[in-house]
Amino acid sequence: MISGIHAFADERAPASRLAEILGAPLHIAGLHVFSDGESLPEVGAAVGDVALYRSLNRPDAKLMPLLLAADALRRRGAGRVVLVAPYLCYMRQDEVFRPGQPLSRDVVGRLLGEAFDAIVTVEPHLHRTTDLEAAFNGAEVVALSAAEPLAAALPPPPPGALVIGPDIESEVWAAALARHLGTAHATFLKTRRGDREVELTFADPARVAGRHIVLIDDVCSTGSTLVAAIRQLQAFKAAEIDVVVTHALFDADAELRLRKAGARRIFSSDSCPHPTNAASLAPLLAQALKDIRR
Repeated sequence: MISGIHAFADERAPASRLAEILGAPLHIAGLHVFSDGESLPEVGAAVGDVALYRSLNRPDAKLMPLLLAADALRRRGAGRVVLVAPYLCYMRQDEVFRPGQPLSRDVVGRLLGEAFDAIVTVEPHLHRTTDLEAAFNGAEVVALSAAEPLAAALPPPPPGALVIGPDIESEVWAAALARHLGTAHATFLKTRRGDREVELTFADPARVAGRHIVLIDDVCSTGSTLVAAIRQLQAFKAAEIDVVVTHALFDADAELRLRKAGARRIFSSDSCPHPTNAASLAPLLAQALKDIRR
C-alpha cells in the first residue's frame, strides 16, 4: 500500500487529486537550482512504499531532479519507490531510424528502471515495444489506457459518429475510445515526410461524409498530423470534427493550428497541463497504485 505521494510544487494540483483519492498524505519536495544549473531536491518523510508523481513533459528540465529525488526518498527510509509518470518522455525513439541516432527509449528506460521499483504511466508512445519491463531495466511497468476517462469527458456523440485515428499506430486508441463511446472506428494510413510534413490516405472517404468525427491521437506537439487529418476529413465532407488527445504537448501555436484547420472542439487528459484538459487521470492512476504488484 502506498503510504504517501511525493511531488514537486509545479505539479501540486494533479498530485493532490491522486493523494485525495488514495487517502494518502501529499509531500511537496523542495527544489534548489544552483547558479550553474545543477539541481538539489529535498524530499519529506518517507515511510514504507511511496509514489513520486512527475509527468515528464519538458523532460530535460525534469529528469535530473526526478532521479535525485528518487535517491533522496530511499535515503529517507522509503521501501519501494513508484514513479507515477502519466507522460513518459523520449519513448518515440524506440528504434534507430537512421545511422548516427540514439535509441533514446533504452537510455531513459535504463535510468528510470534503475531509479524506481515500478513505473505507472499512460499510453507510452512505444509502437514497436512489447516487453516494457525489459526496456525499463526489469522494473515493473504498468501502462494504462486513457480511453475510459476521455470518453467520460466527451459529450455523448450523435448517432452515426465515427472515431478515427490519424495512422495505423493509433488503431488501438481509436478502437478503445470507440468501444467506450459505442461507435465504429477507422484509421488513416500515414507516411511521414518530416517533423511537420505527413501524407495521409483513407480507404473509404464516402464513409466520412455527413458524419460527426472524433479524431484521436495519443500525442500532439506541433499538431501537423492532426491538421493534415482534419483537412482530409473536411475534404471528405465530415459534418463536424472534434479532436481528442491523451498527451497535450502542444507548442505555442498547436491549438490555434487545429482550430484554424477546422477542429470544432479539442479535449485532452490532464497528463500535461493545458487549457484543453477535460479528463482527470487521477482515478485511473490511483487504482493502478492500489493494484500494483508487491
